[in-house]
Amino acid sequence: MPNLTVLFRLARPARSLPPLAVFILAGLAAPAAAEDAALPYDLPASADTTLATGEDEQAAYFQNTEIDENILLPPARPQDDDPERKWSRDYFAVAVGVLNTPKYSGSDDRRTLPAFYFRGRVSGFSFSTRGTNLVVDLIRQRRGQKTDFKFGPTISLRGDRSGKIDDPQVAALGKRKVAVELGLFAGVTQTGVLTSKYDQIGFRMSASKDVSGRHGSWTASPTIDYGTPLSKRAYIGVSASVNFYGKGFGRYYYDIDAEDSAASGLPVYDGAGRKATAGKYTLGIAGAYSLSGDLRKGFTLIGGAQYGRIASRFAKSPIVADVGSADQWLFGGGLAYQF
Repeated sequence: MPNLTVLFRLARPARSLPPLAVFILAGLAAPAAAEDAALPYDLPASADTTLATGEDEQAAYFQNTEIDENILLPPARPQDDDPERKWSRDYFAVAVGVLNTPKYSGSDDRRTLPAFYFRGRVSGFSFSTRGTNLVVDLIRQRRGQKTDFKFGPTISLRGDRSGKIDDPQVAALGKRKVAVELGLFAGVTQTGVLTSKYDQIGFRMSASKDVSGRHGSWTASPTIDYGTPLSKRAYIGVSASVNFYGKGFGRYYYDIDAEDSAASGLPVYDGAGRKATAGKYTLGIAGAYSLSGDLRKGFTLIGGAQYGRIASRFAKSPIVADVGSADQWLFGGGLAYQF
């Protein structure tokens, strides 16, 4: 179920630490006491990736925060009494808010940006779109099913380092062009597993390929998430994932050749592009609180936090080790409306 990247996939996964551990434990314990108040709707179905707007900086932010929207907005799917309805109930959800995030993956400078999100389901087919990113589930969801398989296409923009960069040395390396990535995702979600009939655990795998000739490589991310209603109006979700990157991705975003070294003063580095590897681990937590009294409809407050850790060869790049940070925090909050 849960990568806040919706408004805030707070990406597609893993963020570690004592503070989050406390929140996570609290979220797993509270649902048992609130089981009677929970509603018979299935929580989010997993889909992958990242938010974006038409501007360079927003595209950079949304795509590269790698947030998981499924821990943000549980889709409404009440089981009504209509015996003729074959597919899960149609719904639409819109969210707007703000996100505070690093300026690019590996940066220690931060920025606050507006964010928006739209997702829904029609005749059993689910979709989510965040600006210029789109995910569609081609496997229809039947009414009342407990095990839900997912599969479909994804298209997204990666705008890392395509906007304004404050650090003069990283800015001297030049901007990167927005990459267009096409891919597929597959997963499975099980409802009613731990705390009640309505909690949900899910696993998904997404992979994409740059088709725009920017980094010319691929990315892949396995994600596991869990979410549960705490009551009729409160919901919490946690998510963890690992992001793998191909050699071309490492060369384009993290390596520094001799010419760039001379321009920026940063040392030459070619480690990130030597081989494909796990480049980032993320852990996230998000919650929702209904202002209408029912999570399935009306206005809902949403918020969350994500911790990401840049790893291995990527963390040793001078743009991270010398002038940035391997620790990547993201915070977001906003207002959603579901109907």
